[in-house]
Amino acid sequence: MVDVGNKALSVRIAKAEGLIAMKPETLDLIRHHQHKKGDVLGAARIAAIMSSKRCAELIPLCHTINLNQVVVDFEFLRQRSAIKIAVTTKAQDKTGVEMEALIAVCIGLLTLYDMCKSTDRGMRIEAVHLSEKSGGSSGVWRVGDLV
Repeated sequence: MVDVGNKALSVRIAKAEGLIAMKPETLDLIRHHQHKKGDVLGAARIAAIMSSKRCAELIPLCHTINLNQVVVDFEFLRQRSAIKIAVTTKAQDKTGVEMEALIAVCIGLLTLYDMCKSTDRGMRIEAVHLSEKSGGSSGVWRVGDLV
Protein backbone atom coordinates (compact mmCIF):
# COMPACT_ATOMS: atom_id res chain seq x y z
CA MET A 1 0.00 0.00 0.00
CA VAL A 2 1.33 3.45 -0.88
CA ASP A 3 2.49 5.56 2.08
CA VAL A 4 0.42 8.76 2.27
CA GLY A 5 1.56 9.64 5.79
CA ASN A 6 3.57 12.72 4.76
CA LYS A 7 0.86 14.16 2.50
CA ALA A 8 -1.09 17.18 3.68
CA LEU A 9 -4.76 16.98 4.51
CA SER A 10 -6.95 18.67 1.92
CA VAL A 11 -10.57 18.67 0.88
CA ARG A 12 -10.98 15.94 -1.73
CA ILE A 13 -14.03 15.75 -4.00
CA ALA A 14 -14.78 13.24 -6.75
CA LYS A 15 -17.75 12.72 -9.04
CA ALA A 16 -18.43 9.50 -10.94
CA GLU A 17 -21.25 8.61 -13.31
CA GLY A 18 -22.76 5.67 -15.12
CA LEU A 19 -26.05 4.47 -16.51
CA ILE A 20 -28.29 1.49 -16.83
CA ALA A 21 -30.28 1.04 -20.02
CA MET A 22 -33.56 -0.87 -19.91
CA LYS A 23 -36.87 -1.48 -21.62
CA PRO A 24 -39.13 1.59 -21.72
CA GLU A 25 -41.71 -0.33 -19.67
CA THR A 26 -39.20 -0.93 -16.90
CA LEU A 27 -38.19 2.73 -16.90
CA ASP A 28 -41.85 3.74 -16.59
CA LEU A 29 -42.39 1.40 -13.63
CA ILE A 30 -39.47 3.03 -11.82
CA ARG A 31 -40.43 6.61 -12.81
CA HIS A 32 -44.00 6.17 -11.58
CA HIS A 33 -43.03 4.30 -8.38
CA GLN A 34 -45.01 1.26 -9.52
CA HIS A 35 -42.32 -1.43 -9.45
CA LYS A 36 -43.42 -4.43 -7.38
CA LYS A 37 -40.21 -4.28 -5.32
CA GLY A 38 -41.01 -0.78 -4.07
CA ASP A 39 -38.73 2.25 -3.96
CA VAL A 40 -36.10 1.11 -6.44
CA LEU A 41 -34.21 4.42 -6.51
CA GLY A 42 -34.27 4.70 -2.71
CA ALA A 43 -32.70 1.27 -2.35
CA ALA A 44 -30.07 2.09 -4.98
CA ARG A 45 -29.24 5.38 -3.20
CA ILE A 46 -28.70 3.63 0.14
CA ALA A 47 -26.63 0.88 -1.53
CA ALA A 48 -24.44 3.49 -3.23
CA ILE A 49 -23.82 5.38 0.01
CA MET A 50 -23.15 2.24 2.03
CA SER A 51 -20.72 0.83 -0.54
CA SER A 52 -18.76 4.09 -0.75
CA LYS A 53 -18.09 3.78 2.98
CA ARG A 54 -16.80 0.19 2.52
CA CYS A 55 -14.50 0.82 -0.45
CA ALA A 56 -11.29 -0.17 1.33
CA GLU A 57 -12.82 -3.58 2.08
CA LEU A 58 -13.66 -4.15 -1.59
CA ILE A 59 -10.59 -2.82 -3.44
CA PRO A 60 -7.25 -4.39 -2.43
CA LEU A 61 -4.72 -1.89 -1.02
CA CYS A 62 -7.22 0.98 -1.12
CA HIS A 63 -6.85 3.42 1.78
CA THR A 64 -9.64 3.83 4.29
CA ILE A 65 -11.23 7.25 3.84
CA ASN A 66 -13.44 9.04 6.35
CA LEU A 67 -16.08 10.44 4.02
CA ASN A 68 -17.72 13.71 5.01
CA GLN A 69 -20.44 13.58 2.35
CA VAL A 70 -21.87 11.30 -0.33
CA VAL A 71 -24.49 12.69 -2.72
CA VAL A 72 -26.34 10.36 -5.08
CA ASP A 73 -28.39 11.81 -7.95
CA PHE A 74 -30.50 10.02 -10.56
CA GLU A 75 -31.59 11.29 -13.95
CA PHE A 76 -34.12 9.65 -16.25
CA LEU A 77 -32.85 9.57 -19.83
CA ARG A 78 -36.13 8.86 -21.59
CA GLN A 79 -34.77 8.96 -25.15
CA ARG A 80 -32.16 6.33 -24.24
CA SER A 81 -34.55 4.44 -21.95
CA ALA A 82 -31.95 4.62 -19.19
CA ILE A 83 -31.26 5.93 -15.71
CA LYS A 84 -28.06 7.87 -15.08
CA ILE A 85 -26.54 7.83 -11.61
CA ALA A 86 -24.06 10.46 -10.48
CA VAL A 87 -22.26 10.16 -7.14
CA THR A 88 -20.20 12.89 -5.51
CA THR A 89 -17.93 11.96 -2.61
CA LYS A 90 -16.18 14.42 -0.30
CA ALA A 91 -13.60 14.05 2.46
CA GLN A 92 -10.82 15.95 4.16
CA ASP A 93 -8.01 13.45 3.87
CA LYS A 94 -4.52 12.68 2.54
CA THR A 95 -5.64 10.78 -0.56
CA GLY A 96 -8.45 11.06 -3.07
CA VAL A 97 -12.00 9.80 -3.03
CA GLU A 98 -12.30 8.66 -6.66
CA MET A 99 -12.59 4.96 -5.85
CA GLU A 100 -15.35 5.65 -3.32
CA ALA A 101 -17.37 7.51 -5.98
CA LEU A 102 -16.78 4.80 -8.60
CA ILE A 103 -17.71 1.96 -6.24
CA ALA A 104 -20.88 3.83 -5.27
CA VAL A 105 -21.92 4.22 -8.92
CA CYS A 106 -21.29 0.54 -9.66
CA ILE A 107 -23.16 -0.75 -6.62
CA GLY A 108 -26.02 1.69 -7.17
CA LEU A 109 -26.38 0.44 -10.75
CA LEU A 110 -26.12 -3.20 -9.67
CA THR A 111 -28.85 -2.59 -7.11
CA LEU A 112 -31.10 -1.18 -9.83
CA TYR A 113 -30.38 -4.29 -11.89
CA ASP A 114 -31.07 -6.63 -8.99
CA MET A 115 -34.36 -4.99 -8.08
CA CYS A 116 -35.62 -4.90 -11.68
CA LYS A 117 -34.24 -8.12 -13.17
CA SER A 118 -37.58 -9.88 -12.74
CA THR A 119 -39.11 -7.51 -15.31
CA ASP A 120 -36.06 -6.91 -17.52
CA ARG A 121 -33.08 -9.30 -17.58
CA GLY A 122 -31.58 -7.50 -20.58
CA MET A 123 -30.66 -4.30 -18.75
CA ARG A 124 -27.16 -3.00 -19.56
CA ILE A 125 -24.79 -1.16 -17.25
CA GLU A 126 -22.78 1.30 -19.33
CA ALA A 127 -20.32 4.19 -19.31
CA VAL A 128 -19.14 4.07 -15.69
CA HIS A 129 -16.43 6.72 -15.37
CA LEU A 130 -14.85 9.37 -13.19
CA SER A 131 -16.12 12.73 -14.40
CA GLU A 132 -14.23 15.10 -12.10
CA LYS A 133 -12.01 15.33 -9.06
CA SER A 134 -10.41 18.06 -7.00
CA GLY A 135 -8.06 18.39 -4.06
CA GLY A 136 -4.55 17.32 -3.32
CA SER A 137 -1.46 18.28 -5.27
CA SER A 138 -2.95 17.44 -8.68
CA GLY A 139 -5.74 20.00 -8.31
CA VAL A 140 -8.87 19.92 -10.46
CA TRP A 141 -9.47 17.38 -13.22
CA ARG A 142 -12.58 17.07 -15.41
CA VAL A 143 -13.64 14.91 -18.33
CA GLY A 144 -16.35 15.69 -20.84
CA ASP A 145 -19.72 14.05 -20.27
CA LEU A 146 -19.42 10.55 -21.76
CA VAL A 147 -22.96 9.48 -20.97
